[in-house]
Amino acid sequence: MNYVIKSLAVESLMEKANKIYLANFPAETNFERALFFSWYCSIRDCKFCYMSTQPNDNKYQKIGRRTTESLLAEALLIKHLGWEVGFLSGGKGAYTTEGFLDLVKKLNLVIGEKIWINIGAIKKEELENLQPYVKGVVGSIETVNIKVHDFVCPSKPIEPYLEMFNDATKLGMKKAITIILGLGETEDDFPALENLIKQYGIDKIHFYGLNPHKDTVFEGFASPTKYYQAWWIAKTRIAFPKLDIQFGIWDDRANRVAFLLNAGANSISKYPALKAFGTKSAFELEAQCKQANRLFKGTLTKLPNLNWNNIVDNLELDKELKQNIKIKLNQYLKNMGKPLEEHPTDSH
Repeated sequence: MNYVIKSLAVESLMEKANKIYLANFPAETNFERALFFSWYCSIRDCKFCYMSTQPNDNKYQKIGRRTTESLLAEALLIKHLGWEVGFLSGGKGAYTTEGFLDLVKKLNLVIGEKIWINIGAIKKEELENLQPYVKGVVGSIETVNIKVHDFVCPSKPIEPYLEMFNDATKLGMKKAITIILGLGETEDDFPALENLIKQYGIDKIHFYGLNPHKDTVFEGFASPTKYYQAWWIAKTRIAFPKLDIQFGIWDDRANRVAFLLNAGANSISKYPALKAFGTKSAFELEAQCKQANRLFKGTLTKLPNLNWNNIVDNLELDKELKQNIKIKLNQYLKNMGKPLEEHPTDSH
């Protein structure tokens, strides 16, 4: 796939986009962590997606779902490391409607604020039930090129998302979309993206670059260049000065961060922060933010000295769940460099 864009043309766009960003937002940035609740999806035919390679077995619906304590432990880390929850997401059909509502309530309690959700197209009745705990809905549009979309997402039409956006508007909820660059779109598709944002009052956009997964049709494909990713960010910033724009990068692309921030993006996602915490690439990411003259809110390199046991004990959750959260939190902290056992235990 060809991602050739003249660097001088992109840098000219970036200069304009960065000025627009700084006229509308403070000179800062942050990391947003998506909370994934499962590796199961009832659709499983989006051709770029890892879940399309998973077993076509209903038993996997529960096996592929994370435990509640794991999700809540991760949510605590997000909160206390100064990150943001990008959105709660997972494969369609992994939860019942009631089970998902219960999970969202618990996350709301742990994080202390409403969250974004990205679970497919949601009907108005379910949106109404979720509204007290959810700030906005994310539509996984993936690409605005209709022919490409029909090929890569044959069972995930765009229309139900558009209906969801209309319902969300009526309920006063925010709306976001995800776009994966490198699926087959071209720069000629930008007007379609612009029209979508305008028509449905989109508040936020997540730009990801294709990450070619093994055993998918994209295996062996090249990922988009930083110039191609920056072009889409800059064009979007110029067209929408106040839009919240986020870009996703992997740990092997941390050296792109300053470049993409200078294209007018607000924040960073996709980085495997738990596995890469305190590593060379994490320090590189923070240094890149400084290079772009952005204050990085939160940390990817230094764990705060907190009494994690007390934090868990103070949650209004049942005793058994809190104990399980401590176990999972301990596992995360060990991997990130500081075991929970070093903190005093409050045994109530």
